[in-house]
Amino acid sequence: MLQTAIPVLASLNEDETVKFYTEKLGFTFHASWDGYLIMSRDGVFIHLWPCTDSAIAKSTSCYMNVTEVEKLYAEYKSAGVVHPNGELQDRPWKMREFSILDNNGNLIHFGQDISGN
Repeated sequence: MLQTAIPVLASLNEDETVKFYTEKLGFTFHASWDGYLIMSRDGVFIHLWPCTDSAIAKSTSCYMNVTEVEKLYAEYKSAGVVHPNGELQDRPWKMREFSILDNNGNLIHFGQDISGN
């Protein structure tokens, strides 16, 4: 029944958000409807809605399952977007993961299953 989920995060500034996601994170910009943004990378979509309250963005996060997490980590580390407390590490829940903060303050976790299943 369920096929996919798309995170919808807060965007405090449309132009800055498009620039951050395309230039720093490697996403493709698809559309904006009155500031509601649609982006994707590798077939995974993310939406961002226009927001004026930075506290909302700073209280929001999402988790993206990925492959080649080390490669993505290296890319984002060189872009300077890895969260200071979000360095790549193996977690007890059998995920190798890291975290970034976007330009709005949204926390995005990227993880790869290392359970061997």
